Amino acid sequence: MDDKRPQNGSRQRIDKWLFFARISKSRTLAQERVSGGHVRVNGRIVRQPSHLILPGDRLEVALQKRDIVLVVVAAGDRRGPYEEARLLYEDLTPSMIEEDRLGALEQAARLPGSGRPTKKERRAIDRLQPGEPWSED
Repeated sequence: MDDKRPQNGSRQRIDKWLFFARISKSRTLAQERVSGGHVRVNGRIVRQPSHLILPGDRLEVALQKRDIVLVVVAAGDRRGPYEEARLLYEDLTPSMIEEDRLGALEQAARLPGSGRPTKKERRAIDRLQPGEPWSED
């Protein structure tokens, strides 16, 4: 008689919702994310995993490589497949610009001819110049 599952439109703990919506891999990780201050509900940082959310609440979640913005559409009752979890929220995350899509290695790569030459480039320059490098002619 006592049904513990949330009804569509009822309140739900934020850690459970993040787990059901497949934003976090486990409920423990969802609790740590909330406790660490990485989740905002309607613009306010939430640090209590037991904070209750309602449909219509706007969540801003700071993930490891990007930040996402979601609007809660419904409360979840189980952790189902992605297609089912996708129905729990509306994604308002702005598209990533090209610079953000590059990894750290691609961003750190130096374009040829910019800045100080590498050892390989210096040797190529030395081959083009007449005479021995560092010799007095």
